[in-house]
Amino acid sequence: MAERKTYHHGNLRQALVEATAALIEEQGPQAFTLTEAARRAGVSAAAPYRHFKGREDLLEEVAGQGFIEFAGRLEAAFDGGNPRALTAFLRMGQAYLDFARDRPGYYMAMFESGISIAGNADLAAASERAQRALVDAAEVLFERLPADRRPPVRMVANHVWAMSHGVVELFGRGKPGSRSPVAPAEMLESGVIVYLRGLGLID
Repeated sequence: MAERKTYHHGNLRQALVEATAALIEEQGPQAFTLTEAARRAGVSAAAPYRHFKGREDLLEEVAGQGFIEFAGRLEAAFDGGNPRALTAFLRMGQAYLDFARDRPGYYMAMFESGISIAGNADLAAASERAQRALVDAAEVLFERLPADRRPPVRMVANHVWAMSHGVVELFGRGKPGSRSPVAPAEMLESGVIVYLRGLGLID
């Protein structure tokens, strides 16, 4: 009866994805099982196999949906560099932190589950879209510099991504202020400004 109810009221595949994201948030990306995901979604233990080959396939779908939403948030935050490229670029850092806070289960599936992104074409494309948002933003940010002074934009994107991820992991989780009296958003913004100043973008 529970399975028929799920089919009647919604998309079983998506229900399993959302149940898995919730379990990952509670237990971590290594602890959840397909049986638990099925139970959380209100379906039989066999139901997930109608949509997913196994646990890894379901985990990759959670990560893929996470990357798509993540990329959309980054793109919206930059908004073509309006009203100023630097302001818009710094907004992307806040969007990064907001996503990690708002969607922890998806974030952990994306970055902490150990899945092979390169081995899944759809997942790789979703991940690349998120990185491309940062690359494109860096390109706009540095276009006012002379060509011989512009750093490789993918390098900049990777450095800012790594800095953002580090702030999330070290200072964006747990009780606020437990590791630093400075808010994660302030820490990330100041770090990015120092980094950009070192590249000659800011005087």
